[in-house]
Amino acid sequence: MDALFNGPWGDKTRTAVFVVIVLLAVFLGLKAVSEIQAMRYIGAGVMPANTISVQGYGETTGVPDIATFTYSVVSLKPTVAAAQEDAAAKANATTAYLKEAGVAERDIQTSNYSIYPQYDYVQGSCVNGVCPGGRQVLRGYEVRQSTTIKVRDTAKAGDLLAGVGSRGATEVSGLSFTFDDPLRGQEEAREKAIADAKDKAEKLADQLDVSLVRIVSFNESQGGTPMPYQAYGMGGADSVKSAPQISTGENKVVSNVSITYEIR
Repeated sequence: MDALFNGPWGDKTRTAVFVVIVLLAVFLGLKAVSEIQAMRYIGAGVMPANTISVQGYGETTGVPDIATFTYSVVSLKPTVAAAQEDAAAKANATTAYLKEAGVAERDIQTSNYSIYPQYDYVQGSCVNGVCPGGRQVLRGYEVRQSTTIKVRDTAKAGDLLAGVGSRGATEVSGLSFTFDDPLRGQEEAREKAIADAKDKAEKLADQLDVSLVRIVSFNESQGGTPMPYQAYGMGGADSVKSAPQISTGENKVVSNVSITYEIR
């Protein structure tokens, strides 16, 4: 062993051993520091025993910038082909009208297309008090095509409702006014709800003679109040004498929050 440290390679051996010892000491030191730091988080995720929960409410309003509605064209003919041809002609006429009125093609979407046979129930004639059972007789085939429209110029909503009715649409439903940006108003409503909850928590803590330490949980629910309008069975062109007066009004965006505070 002495020869190893005192021989020709003695200096290099001693240096190597020293470096190893230093590195080992640094490693053990860093590990010890890491373990000490980790001890701060032991139990940090445990729910505190003393808490209070408060609810906050916030709302904001705004004028809707888009309107949506759905209309349907319906055709009943003896054959599927005839019904499809008639329905297609009506649908194409309403689509052409909407484009001429300034509705972009991206805002016109077919939302349903269906074909169903339609039957009449025919009761047989009674003979000498005996009435045979009835039977179903095919009346024809009904083709129904529904289209959903997004109207970006809300002032045109009433005119468009009348326009599609005069060009073959027999059913119109679901007119509602909303925001093109689904997140519009939500941040402002949330800020008001959080401020409301914080104010309640501070007052409650003062009444209980305790101190607020930190927030341990937060939950939020949001909602709005679009204004729906329903119109069914328009009955074709003869039934539409003028455009209905549609009021856009304002939509309300609501935020409800629940905040739990640790107290001491």
